[in-house]
Amino acid sequence: MKVTLRERKHRRTRKKIAGTALRPRIVVFRSHQHIYASLVDDEKVPNKVITSVSSLSPVFKEKGESKVKGGNTEGARLVGMLLAEKAKALGIETVVFDRSVYKYAGRVKALAEGARKGGLKF
Repeated sequence: MKVTLRERKHRRTRKKIAGTALRPRIVVFRSHQHIYASLVDDEKVPNKVITSVSSLSPVFKEKGESKVKGGNTEGARLVGMLLAEKAKALGIETVVFDRSVYKYAGRVKALAEGARKGGLKF
């Protein structure tokens, strides 16, 4: 069975990163037009999604301006800040950042900076 390069990179990253109930993992998924971020507890089987935010969620559309979209860095920064607000409401302050197979640049970096600005500690 042929394993793609993306799958190998993902496995390599996931070997090193695990989230707990007290320190969950921020999972990032990036498409061309949108960005998604979730808090995941890896101790539960199957992995439990605690909360998530995306550029398609109603909260994003309420707080976003006309130029803020999921496909740009401003939108990614807003998603990170909204995720931090939700995490703070749940009593979560420290997290582990899982960038998956994406480079830490552009929208992924903006999401992480937004989460830090919102008060999360990596």
